[in-house]
Amino acid sequence: MNETPFMEFLISARRNANFLVGAFIIASVVFVAVLAPVLAPYGYDEPHKADRLQPPSAKYPFGTDDFGRDMLSKVIYGARITLQIALIGTFIQMFLGVTIGMLSGYFGGLVDKVLMYIADLAWCIPGIILALAVVTLLGKGLNNSIIAISLVNWTQFARIVRAKTMAIKNQAFIETGIAFGEKAPTIMLRYIFPNIVPALIVMISLQLPSTVISTTALSFLGLGSQPPSPDWGLALSNGMKYVSRGQWLSIFPGIALVYTVFGFNLLGEGVRDLIDPRMKSH
Repeated sequence: MNETPFMEFLISARRNANFLVGAFIIASVVFVAVLAPVLAPYGYDEPHKADRLQPPSAKYPFGTDDFGRDMLSKVIYGARITLQIALIGTFIQMFLGVTIGMLSGYFGGLVDKVLMYIADLAWCIPGIILALAVVTLLGKGLNNSIIAISLVNWTQFARIVRAKTMAIKNQAFIETGIAFGEKAPTIMLRYIFPNIVPALIVMISLQLPSTVISTTALSFLGLGSQPPSPDWGLALSNGMKYVSRGQWLSIFPGIALVYTVFGFNLLGEGVRDLIDPRMKSH
């Protein structure tokens, strides 16, 4: 009995430890984010003035911050922001990278030179420095920090999509489409794009953790999410003020961040191994 590609993928996934562990970790983060109002014992911005800077206890398992806000609730609600950063930021990067990469690879010539010059320019500037400049222009805030990181990291998508497009555009089925009068946008969307989807899936899965880390870094520097947001980067920044007498302010958001990024990394490696076994890590 012949197995469908989907069934083959499921069978391979069951044997891939990285994929299984990463999927479990990310599924748990999604579970916490979706059920945050149910799981969180308090509102993330609900102050308890009599319980400021309380260490972990039965009442406050993760302790409280300098305003008496429950750290467990902040960590739980922070999962929502982290997933928002990962999904929106990576989507923007993919959209920019795919658009520019396909245009560059398909048309070539002057279009390719100009677009790749822009990509090289963005590539050679340290990402966090360029992101800081963009945030300075746009202003502080989570949305602006996501845009800033996306404007920096799209080049990786563009380079790979360009190479894939250049390899595909001279194949027989593309020439057939052109012979039947298909326009360039139709050729790219109907014939080229479906053939680069597997590579895109791998790139997206590998780009998610770096997007989270970069945006969290901007929040840590005070340029991303603003108080009283439960953003983990902002919580880490606030915890630095009380590192000698309130270590729990940084420990628990830090553990949550490491746990999530580790899950994204494992999931990305697992997806890469499943879709392109030639790149399998050893």
